[in-house]
Amino acid sequence: MKNIWKKPILPIASISLASVMIVNAIPETPVQAELNVQSQVQMNNHVLPLGTSNLHEQRTSMNPAPGVTYTKINRGETSSKDYFTVDVAFVETQKQAKILLGNLKRDGFKNARIIKEPDRALDDRGKGPLGYIVRIGQYQQEADAAEMRNKLSEKGYSGLRTVYTGEDGENTSGPWVVNVLEVDRDRFQGHVVPELANDAVIGKETLTQMADRNDAIAGVNAGYFVVGAKDGTPGDLAGIFASKGQLVSEAINGRSALILSSVEEKANIASVSTSIQATSSDGAVREVDGLNRKPGLIRNCGGVGGDTTTERPKHDFTCMDESELIQYTSVFGEKTESGDGVEVVINHAGEVAEIRNHRGGIIPSSGSVLAGTGEAAEWLRDHAQQGMKIQVKSEILEDGKPLKLDQTTSMINGGPRLLENGEISINAVEEGFHWEEDPGFYYRFGERRNPRTLAGIKENGNLLFVTIDGRAPGWSVGANFEESAKVMKSLGAVDAINLDGGGSTTMTVGADRVTRPSDATGERPIADGILLVK
Repeated sequence: MKNIWKKPILPIASISLASVMIVNAIPETPVQAELNVQSQVQMNNHVLPLGTSNLHEQRTSMNPAPGVTYTKINRGETSSKDYFTVDVAFVETQKQAKILLGNLKRDGFKNARIIKEPDRALDDRGKGPLGYIVRIGQYQQEADAAEMRNKLSEKGYSGLRTVYTGEDGENTSGPWVVNVLEVDRDRFQGHVVPELANDAVIGKETLTQMADRNDAIAGVNAGYFVVGAKDGTPGDLAGIFASKGQLVSEAINGRSALILSSVEEKANIASVSTSIQATSSDGAVREVDGLNRKPGLIRNCGGVGGDTTTERPKHDFTCMDESELIQYTSVFGEKTESGDGVEVVINHAGEVAEIRNHRGGIIPSSGSVLAGTGEAAEWLRDHAQQGMKIQVKSEILEDGKPLKLDQTTSMINGGPRLLENGEISINAVEEGFHWEEDPGFYYRFGERRNPRTLAGIKENGNLLFVTIDGRAPGWSVGANFEESAKVMKSLGAVDAINLDGGGSTTMTVGADRVTRPSDATGERPIADGILLVK
């Protein structure tokens, strides 16, 4: 057990509670034992806006460090009206749904039905329903739904999903399990810092491992990242990342990010973009497409230089560009990504120290490597010759205004924004969470309930880090974007952002993980986390 738990526990904050519920029994961790000792019960109306207001809710709190409050909230109960079913497809028009329904009945699936999805993203200019779900079966056991899915697959149907209706985004009684960390910027004497997995861009690590390495007081998972090699460098931050004044990953231009300066200064959530240029001593200028990632693959898009299929943000999609100039620094790892092209090693003085006719070389501890493919490789051959100098400059815009990085500045990618100036303001379309060619993507990502990791800022500057467990019927059903925004507002946030969720959602307090992983394989290795350290 970390020595943090040997410290005296400060008096806990006031805890609001509608009434007490009994949750599924799980092995008690030291944190849970501490919560049980520290719990208090009060009867009032300050409950989470999840489900109807009369649901049972239990809150328990403790102080793992001065100025840090951890609260666990259990709310609601399993609804007898919820069940497992199979989504055959999400289609855009009612006509498409009726044709599919007819095909299912022709193939002997008589109990299929059509469900209209009326809700669109708040900033969606489209009119009418988002689309139509063709669904079949009502089962109390997930295994029975999986059996129906197999039967449909045998008949040639694809894109099938076994789902739980409590996660639909419609009325349910839950349950929900919500974990809240509040950091009092006036009282907390430690630091809130982003942390890379294994202290490098390349590769992944669980939040529990990150927290343990850093003897963290607490932590949550952070931004979006590349999972598999087909989408780029596994572990690459799919959006902006900066730490201690160093820009590590370029922005998904136009997408929101969490900006931390220091505990003494108020954090911010803003739309960010980056512009990076390489200037040769012969006067030639070339746009730098990205930082510390595999050339040609731009996860979540929002890049520059003629990327296809779009330069606008597009979530969970990988755009492409055959001609890219990528800068690598030592934080990436030992070597650059290998492949065809040209690499130029730039020393600490900005001089061209080495030219390589292939990619995949050593990255110096000081200086950097510029890797070019396609036209960018030709630019390096022409303007980065031995003895010449190359200067790389980065510009960051925060809500359209220049942002200067210093040693206390950190930036973590996320999206969409949830709250702005105390009001719900979800810009899911603007930030690329709606695919025009597939409205079902937004339905699954934004309207259905999923595990969520959220960050918020209160009026007084206090930071909130919140997780909502999900994809666990009987334990916690998760939340959609609008519910997430309402939860953050009810907890006192005036500005809030959605961070990476799903199987990545994790929170630690001391040596314990306090969230339940939604992946069947357990806690997911991630690219970065946000840690509270001494």
